[in-house]
Amino acid sequence: MTGEHQTLALLLFSAFVAVTLGITTWVGRNRRGSAEEFYAGGRLFSPMENGFAIAGDYMSAASFLGVTGLIALFGYDGLLYVVGFLVAWLVVLFLVAELVRNCGRFTLADVVAARMRERPVRIAAGTSSVTVSVLYLVAQMVGAGSLVALLLGGTSDAARAWTVIGVGALMVVYVSLGGMRATTWIQIVKAVLLLGGTIALTVLVLMRFHGDLNRLLLTAAERSGHGEAFLAPGLKYGGDWTARFDFISLGLALVLGTAGLPHILSRFYTVPTARAARRSVVWAVGLIGGFYLMTIVLGFGAAAVLGPEAVRGSNAAGNTAVPLLALDLGGGAGSTGGTVLFAIVAAVAFATILAVVAGITLASSASVAHDLYASVRRRGRRPRSEVAVARVAAVGVGVVAIALGLLARDLNVAFLVGLAFAVAASANLPVLLYSLFWRGFTTRGAVWAVYGGLAPAVVLVVLSPVVSGSPDSLFPGIDFQYFPLQNPGLVSIPLGFLAGWLGTLTSTEVPDEAKHAETEVRSLTGAGAA
Repeated sequence: MTGEHQTLALLLFSAFVAVTLGITTWVGRNRRGSAEEFYAGGRLFSPMENGFAIAGDYMSAASFLGVTGLIALFGYDGLLYVVGFLVAWLVVLFLVAELVRNCGRFTLADVVAARMRERPVRIAAGTSSVTVSVLYLVAQMVGAGSLVALLLGGTSDAARAWTVIGVGALMVVYVSLGGMRATTWIQIVKAVLLLGGTIALTVLVLMRFHGDLNRLLLTAAERSGHGEAFLAPGLKYGGDWTARFDFISLGLALVLGTAGLPHILSRFYTVPTARAARRSVVWAVGLIGGFYLMTIVLGFGAAAVLGPEAVRGSNAAGNTAVPLLALDLGGGAGSTGGTVLFAIVAAVAFATILAVVAGITLASSASVAHDLYASVRRRGRRPRSEVAVARVAAVGVGVVAIALGLLARDLNVAFLVGLAFAVAASANLPVLLYSLFWRGFTTRGAVWAVYGGLAPAVVLVVLSPVVSGSPDSLFPGIDFQYFPLQNPGLVSIPLGFLAGWLGTLTSTEVPDEAKHAETEVRSLTGAGAA
């Protein structure tokens, strides 16, 4: 890119960083320092504010950069991500939002521990939550690296590495200084910017084709090199039975995984009541639904305007389709309009990445401090403040995410998020649903459900084509690929539910009927909720 692109994009991005750091500093000066303030923002947000924040958390780099890139490269098959991401919110709305808000305080483990022995349950749920969070963070880091590579001409690996490190450092600052309140306001600002930028690009794409969607799709198919196959199922997931099973596996992971994402569950605790939590989800569904409809237009627009080869030439995984589309829609390289539009989109994408990593880091540091540290600290010693531990944990999580982000820099960010969803659906969702709805569920069942889903999901990813055995894998020169599917959800999700059932069946523990009754009343009415 030209020096104008770089300068303007960096100025806009710097302005966003300055504003968000100002918010963080202001909130940090006015906070009380309590766990409720740090983890849940004092539970003071309205449903609309929290709905925008949830949408900001969910509309990540995977959606803005990764999904549009996959649609531009694979057409119809890329739409699976849009459908999966959106349908998942029906599960959250009808099964999770109100019940989780009533039963917990800060984390997923609070819901399960309400009727189980706390120590083993918190260790298991905390471990799972941190694993999911780190996988999700890696996707955002990869998005940041791809964007900077494009901004700086794609020639400097060192620039990509320093960008990932810089994003990691900023997210630690946001979480450590501002906690949930600052993170929430950053998400709200980012959601407004992202929706505004997406609307503007969508309007420009439609104007390019005079509002004729049919012409847009036909042009995309013609330029794709695949003809009508570009608009039909099977280009990515229909080649053989392995690809079809991968399609089913990914769909299950996307639809079921949202309800187990730690940073989404933690959002329900930032509002005062369960009714407010449900209304937050309604707001989020409307905002997210509109956003994903627009990503479809942008994905096919990138295919029609640029062509898949140009998208793939810039970034093999398609992560830079949207910035390149903005550059062309604004008038092309070297034009003032192209420079401005490219810079705005790049800055919005950076803002998206920064805001999302802050939310995920907060959720994972809360799991470390509230669940793991609280469970393993030695009795009799004066305990450190949970909030202090959470701040230290944010640094540790940031370091791990940076290291893995540098390793996975050539993978599509939407695909990486699909892996995080698979682990969340395999480990967190079974224990959550069993705890809320199964009267006979026991502590052993809860622990087995978490580890019985987490371990297979992680092991199958390691043994899959994602890590080795193919030209696009993390280690293309090595081959220890024994599992044929790229997403483990089809196998690991049923195993999580099966492990929870077997653990309960073989347990000698007598289920506490009184605690279950108390949890049931609390989940449905909100009586005694924090």
